[in-house]
Amino acid sequence: MKQLQFKLNGKNEEVMVEEGLRLVDLLRDRYGLCGTKISCEQGECGACTILLNNQAVHSCLVLAIQAEGCEVVTVEGLEKDGKLDPVQEAFMECGAIQCGFCTPGMIISAKGLLLNNPQPTDEEIKEALEGNLCRCTGYTKILQAVRLAAERGDSLC
Repeated sequence: MKQLQFKLNGKNEEVMVEEGLRLVDLLRDRYGLCGTKISCEQGECGACTILLNNQAVHSCLVLAIQAEGCEVVTVEGLEKDGKLDPVQEAFMECGAIQCGFCTPGMIISAKGLLLNNPQPTDEEIKEALEGNLCRCTGYTKILQAVRLAAERGDSLC
């Protein structure tokens, strides 16, 4: 067991973790943050995407202990004072949500892109989302949602 100190959705956390524990399991099992999904467990589907120091990463491929001293943001952490993040709002407005399984990972990937590139091209949006699989949509509405959030320019709220 090792002690892990990190910031989770804006709150400082300190927890004992097993050395081989994956970050996705810590988030879901110990913190109840089930927006971070478990699916392929190989970093192929993007359902487990979270922000680690403002970079979108597949949490099924990250050991919990690797979050030491880092800031972790899950889809639950995007909401502030009862108000959805502009990226979440754009996904809703554009109808980019179907069954919802891939949606948290898509939103987090989009948020990570916009934090680091507020005005991405369509190609940059596609590249940022390429690690996220969706079986319900043709991705058109998802791309529209990311474009809308970028156009509004307030996705960094």
